[in-house]
Amino acid sequence: MTTPSADPPPAAAERLGRALTARSARVGIIGLGYVGLPLGLAFAEAGFPVLGFDIDARKVEALTAGRSYIDHLGAERVARQVEAGGFEATCDFDRLGEADAILICVPTPLGAHREPNLSYVEATARQIAPRLRSGHLVILESTTYPGTTDELLRPLLEAEAAPRGLTFGREIFLAFSPEREDPGNPSFGTTQIPKVVGGLDPVSGDLAEQLYAGVIDQVVRVSSPRVAEASKLTENIFRAVNIALVNELKTVYDAMGIDVWEVLDAAATKPFGFMRFTPGPGWGGHCIPVDPFYLTWKATEYGRRARFIELAGEVNVEMPRWVLGKLQTALNDAGKPLRGSKILVVGLAYKRDIADPRESPAFEILDLLLEHGADVSYHDPHIPEAPAMRTWPDLPPLRSVPLDESVVVAQDAVVIVTDHSSVDYAALARSARLVVDTRGMYRDGGDNIVRA
Repeated sequence: MTTPSADPPPAAAERLGRALTARSARVGIIGLGYVGLPLGLAFAEAGFPVLGFDIDARKVEALTAGRSYIDHLGAERVARQVEAGGFEATCDFDRLGEADAILICVPTPLGAHREPNLSYVEATARQIAPRLRSGHLVILESTTYPGTTDELLRPLLEAEAAPRGLTFGREIFLAFSPEREDPGNPSFGTTQIPKVVGGLDPVSGDLAEQLYAGVIDQVVRVSSPRVAEASKLTENIFRAVNIALVNELKTVYDAMGIDVWEVLDAAATKPFGFMRFTPGPGWGGHCIPVDPFYLTWKATEYGRRARFIELAGEVNVEMPRWVLGKLQTALNDAGKPLRGSKILVVGLAYKRDIADPRESPAFEILDLLLEHGADVSYHDPHIPEAPAMRTWPDLPPLRSVPLDESVVVAQDAVVIVTDHSSVDYAALARSARLVVDTRGMYRDGGDNIVRA
């Protein structure tokens, strides 16, 4: 960790610091998705004026009307802040000059070869750069490889700032603070999750720490943006590797006729030295399938291979095919080919009880089923219509079907991909000819239950 700057702050920093203390500093949020919108609402609820920016006019229109397009963020939260004047959304990036602190919350996906795609960060930096003024604090929240803030973002901003006499640490300030959102988590919302902050220089770190301390319960100061960037990758690499481990154990124990969920139940009784992870049909969400590969890519620049991470990726990426194999075997045992069979996928979201489909293994499973000629449908109470997905652009339009008995009995198989709590799994098992269970919902098994 680092300590605050011991030197007297420059005049621009003093002015911004006073505005942060008074909560009169306007907070600009670029990117109003699963990270930016809850963060903007948290700042508004803490009394800061918030100006949200997005290139999607539909989002801006919805927010202006007091509507929420993210299920776990109730419309009443949005409407309350909009009506009170504490939160405003716009597509007009010329208004960036109105913000005192600019927080970048844009996507950082992977390219076709698992290389970082920082085009959204770069495009955002080019929007900010010509509008920089003295007293601006810019913070990158998007997950990325160590070095992005000082190697990529700083030069893009400096190219416009330096000719106008704006220098980092004196007139403008730059930091990195990784997002830690967990959509739908009932125990930890934006303000309860500790916030890691690393400034490009001590003054930038001081201001970023002060900003977040006004809304987050605990701020964790580190010595640099690189440490903050690496901390976020480390958190998600830890999860990715352990998910891969239990998924691999599932396939090994399955071959041995051992129930992996019973094994994990037993192992989890140890009060020390064991942390439980749960197997599934693959990995999903905006972090786990993406973030580890930012480090594997960057490691090559230093002549290193992150082999453990690469292996975890291979295991997790192969899980949808393993599920498909279990389904094919079960259908063959019943004398049916997969081609032409009616298959119902239960759950499109990447985890239970949310409407977030990003990188969900359900889409890979749907794609594989269609590739093998199956007649597919899906049910998800949170996702009425399957959205267009960047990774699976060729999937046909699909709408959620009801999970009633008449639908279920017409299927040759049901594949449980997401374990939404609203589903009546007992009734599902009674009606279905075959259930492929990837989430351990049927611990006692059954003649028509196949674990995958």
